[in-house]
Order: sequence, then structure tokens, then C-alpha cells
Amino acid sequence: MTTYLLTGARPLGGDPTDMLIADGVVAAMGADARRGGADARTGGADVVVDAAGLVLLPGLVDLHTHLREPGREDAETVESGTRAAALGGFTAVHAMANTTPTQDTAGVVEQVWRLGRDAGWCDVHPVGAVTVGLAGERLAELSAMARSAAAVRVFSDDGKCVHDPVVMRRALEYVKAFDGVVAQHAQEPRLTEGAQMHEGVISAELGLTGWPAVAEEAIVARDVLLAEHVGSRLHVLHLSTAGSVEIVRWAKARGIDVTAEVTPHHLMLTDDLVRGYDPRFKVNPPLRTAADVEAVREGLADGTIDTVGTDHAPHAREDKDCEWGAAAFGMTGLETALSVVQATMVDTGRLTWADVARVMSTAPARIGRVAGHGRPVAVGEPANLTLVDPAARRVVVPEEQATASVNSPFAGRELPGRVVATFLRGRATVLDGAPVERGVHV
Repeated sequence: MTTYLLTGARPLGGDPTDMLIADGVVAAMGADARRGGADARTGGADVVVDAAGLVLLPGLVDLHTHLREPGREDAETVESGTRAAALGGFTAVHAMANTTPTQDTAGVVEQVWRLGRDAGWCDVHPVGAVTVGLAGERLAELSAMARSAAAVRVFSDDGKCVHDPVVMRRALEYVKAFDGVVAQHAQEPRLTEGAQMHEGVISAELGLTGWPAVAEEAIVARDVLLAEHVGSRLHVLHLSTAGSVEIVRWAKARGIDVTAEVTPHHLMLTDDLVRGYDPRFKVNPPLRTAADVEAVREGLADGTIDTVGTDHAPHAREDKDCEWGAAAFGMTGLETALSVVQATMVDTGRLTWADVARVMSTAPARIGRVAGHGRPVAVGEPANLTLVDPAARRVVVPEEQATASVNSPFAGRELPGRVVATFLRGRATVLDGAPVERGVHV
């Protein structure tokens, strides 16, 4: 295996140091990093990476990625999606269950897991469906998926809400047997029939059917009480309203085992962007108000919200390049997530780089029970790492990204930060900002 010497890197944004990566782990740090060979400059490493001024983070972990395969390879494949993930600094992603066929059996989740293993860009952890076919009626093969080679621990009908409280209760009870977690798409379907955007002043002006905040908040409130009742773990996906933040804050103060995530787009964008009827800004849950954006930023800063999940949702061009009403919901996000978090949270002083490591690596790895990821940047730990240049600036050009889809809401925006290198168990998947295939730039 190739060995790497990182010179002058700043772990978690702290003081610069050298690091030797060898045999899949952090082999040495500081002065010891150069003592592995006769050449004091390289420390015996095969490759020297000048990391002066770069922030070194544990590899990022995403609890919420749509890779579309099997079934919608026209929008994304496991290979293209995980290559995009590596370029975004991710070393592990959770692939959501709304594929065709649905990831509701051991056979399908094992297929997705093997596709990720064969691609080699990052670890892929399939998310198992809570109900058969995402229909919300009968529990899927939760135990079989948990015992499969994919070792599923996160279960979700994302894209649809587990709206029946009895089914949700049974799911929460069932996953306790193997330390699983139910990740809920909080959307009361009766309150969002035909909804196109956030319900408020702008939806009234535009004449679009509104999506009220209470449709999310009612499910969040119900589910934290169910989780308390059965003593199980609940994860709230893509939390987007000020009211949901308050409910989760209350639940945590009460001792309920609930975690929550926010997406990069809900940290930055507001419903005002819908005025142009650009389908790039059509997403579920919808973009909310400036007050909601401020509330989720505050919730992420104070720990009420545990993680940033990309909700990377690629779509074929024909599903987005159409009129607003016919367009699919969803946005890409793997290659811009870290930059958006830097812009909204780090550069504004709300989070440190150590906090970024917590919300984008340590916490999601813990919630998803992902071994070997989200670990401290320390000697002896697995070398799942990301090097970031926080001083870089770039304009987002979707056609230049690795994802197979171009439905980025940040197209044309200048964002800070650039992933310079990503290491998966000591193997570089990205170097100098470019993907690496088996040690060769591609």
C-alpha cells in the first residue's frame, strides 16, 4: 500500500503538524512522522502531500444519500455517486432505500453494499426500508437486513413518511433488538396533498399550493413521544422548521433518544428563490423562510441538531428541465455540502472546524453505527481522512461535477473551501482535488 506524508496539516483547524499514513492507519504524527526512513524530507513515504494551511478532518459521513441504483441509473449510479462523495470529502455514505426494487430485503441491500465495495470510492451502508415497498403498511424484513452482509442499522422510508402511528411504533420496537434506528421523513401526507412549496406569503403570491410547517412538526412531535414510550432510537431526517427545532430541543431535555439532521440547502437557501419558478429549488421538505434558516443554524450550533445530511437527490435532466408543477423534488449536494457548512457556520463563527468534524463525521458515524469512521485524528486510528483548503474559492458548475445529475441549487454561486485530498483506510481516493482510481489520477 502506498504511504503518504502530510506536511503542515492542521488537525481540526489546530496547530500544523506532519502525519504519516501507512498500512491503512495514522502511523505517526509530529516529529515521528519523518523518522520512518533514511530520507528526513519524506520520512520514507512514497508520496509527500504539502498540506500547509489545510485543515485535516476525519472522513465525512453522510446519513442521507440517494444513489438511485438499482432502477434509476439514468440519474445516478453507485459508482458515480460515491465518486462525487469522495470529491466532497466523504469516506462513508448511507444509501437510501427508495430504489427500484426497494431496499426492503436482504438481497437488495447486499446488492447495493457490494456495488459500493466494488466501486471503492467510499464505504456504502444501505438504508433498509421500514415498510414493504415504502407503502407504509407492513414492516419490511428488518431483522434479515440487519443480519445480512450489509449489516443494516438505519431504516427509513425516506421520500415517504411512516404516517401510521401503529406501524411507526412497531418499527421503533423492532429495531431495538439489533441497536437500529428509524430515520423518519417527517411529513403528514394529508396536510401536504398537492403541495409545491412552503406555505406562507410567497406561496400565496405565486398561487402555489402551500406546504405548512406544521405538517413536519406534527410528525416530529408524535414520533419523539413514540420513541420515549418504547425506549428506542429516532433520527429526524432533513429537519427544516423553527418549530421542529424547538420540539427536538424539548425532547432532548426530556431525555428522549432522538437525533436530528439538517441539510446544507436548508442552512443557506430560502423560499424566496421559488419566485423564479426554477425547478432546481423544488425540494422535499421545501425551502423555508429566513426565520427558519436562522433557527436551524442556531440548532446546529447549540447541538440540538446533531448532523448535517446532504439528502443528495440526483435526477435525470427531463425530471427537472420542465415546468415547476411537473418537476421532481430534490437537489444534489455531496460535492458542495462541506463548502456550504463552511460558508454558513464556520465563516460566520457559529462552528469551529472541530465542530464540523462532530456534525459531519463523528455524530453521523455514531448514529449509523459505522465502525472505523468518525474516529479521532490520532496515531493508530484508521486513516479515513479529509484535507480541506478553507481559503479556496470556487464557482459551482454542475456539469463539471462527478455526480451524473446537474440539479444543484448552488449552480453559479461562489462557495468557500475545496477538498484537496480524501483517504479511505489509507488509500487516496482524491489527491490535488482530483479523483484517484487505484493510485492513478482519472
